[in-house]
Amino acid sequence: MLTITGDRFNSCDGVARRNFLKIGALGLGGLALPDLLRLEAKDGKKSSSKALINVHLSGGPSHQDMWDLKPDAPSEVRGEFRPIDTNVPGMQICELFPKLAKMADKFAVIRGMVGSVDEHSSSTAMTGYSQNSLKSIGGHPSIGSVVSRLSQATSDRALPYVSLMGHVTPGYLGPIHQPYVPDGGGKSNLRLGKINADRLKGRTDLLNELDTMRRDIDANRQMEAMDTFTHKAVEVVTSGRMGDALDVDKEEKATLKRYTGEGTGRSNANRNFLMARRLIEAGVRCIAMTWGGWDTHSMNFKSLRDQLPALDQGLSALLTDLSDRGMLDDVSIVLWGEFGRTPIINKDAGRDHWPRVAAAFLAGGGIRAGQVVGSSDRKAGEAVTPVHLHQVHATLYRNLGIDPATTQFVDPSGRPQYLLDNPNPVKELV
Repeated sequence: MLTITGDRFNSCDGVARRNFLKIGALGLGGLALPDLLRLEAKDGKKSSSKALINVHLSGGPSHQDMWDLKPDAPSEVRGEFRPIDTNVPGMQICELFPKLAKMADKFAVIRGMVGSVDEHSSSTAMTGYSQNSLKSIGGHPSIGSVVSRLSQATSDRALPYVSLMGHVTPGYLGPIHQPYVPDGGGKSNLRLGKINADRLKGRTDLLNELDTMRRDIDANRQMEAMDTFTHKAVEVVTSGRMGDALDVDKEEKATLKRYTGEGTGRSNANRNFLMARRLIEAGVRCIAMTWGGWDTHSMNFKSLRDQLPALDQGLSALLTDLSDRGMLDDVSIVLWGEFGRTPIINKDAGRDHWPRVAAAFLAGGGIRAGQVVGSSDRKAGEAVTPVHLHQVHATLYRNLGIDPATTQFVDPSGRPQYLLDNPNPVKELV
């Protein structure tokens, strides 16, 4: 058993959360890995190298202290941090992001982002909608579940969608399109471990015998089609490739150190950035991950002095790593939370929930980087040039080769559903 944990944190709703990855056992009858691999034959599309890393900063990060600083605002608004210049003229970010400031030509910042809702949930980041929207039929699907439904994996020995943040809803697409979660159900049996190939063959032979019995009563002969995907699932297990990808300690020490740094704290969270890159190299199309501790109703600046240098370390390492490996044009990265924070600093030196405006970080996937898109007012409290979060989702879908303007599914009630109410990508980025 291997457990990788981040720091424990609490959001204001009282729910304790931990950014963790716990490795346990996967059986051939668990979250039906064969079911996930059946997707490869669903639409007959060629495989794609395009991928997405969707990072949710759980709690709601303070946009005006990270990406949208207001140094000329009154003291009760501007806070303790100063903006610094980047390597892109006229583009400034927080002084606690010195590494990112040197590579601003590799990313874009969205300011004045609208469409958030006041709820502690990853739903808007993962699906574009509130967790309560379409709740009666399972909710809206996450981007990864849509990728799972429409696309092949990039390798016949890969999973299309992995979550490093626990459960992420597949919405009305159903459980076959939920992500593989290496949390009590995974990595150790993505390699054979103590089970040799002969013993595994014995298990699959037994499975084949049971399937033969079931085929005898299967009028539609669906079991024969299922065999192919079961065998592919066995290939994933026997290859060990996915299990190796999840074990970041196999990475070169210099690369691991680049991600975790020294004295930045939160090194376990940064290990997940590295794990995401390794999973994409193993063929995964979409990775969902989280980083907690951003619900700063009190001691906002003290908290960010701990959080931001660590984020600067890990995110800059990921950008550098993907760029050096020639992967950045194919891999999209988005980093955002559920909402922004209040313009006025409260009596506890914190900022409260503010869904009226937020910010997002985007990189890779072929976007036009090195720019700021959208704007907020002088207090970072209202959008002046708004960018709807659906436009950001539409941009990510476009990067993955999916057209949200034409893609639709029939939900369990028989109604057609489009992916987004606003399917237009951010025009400045495409």
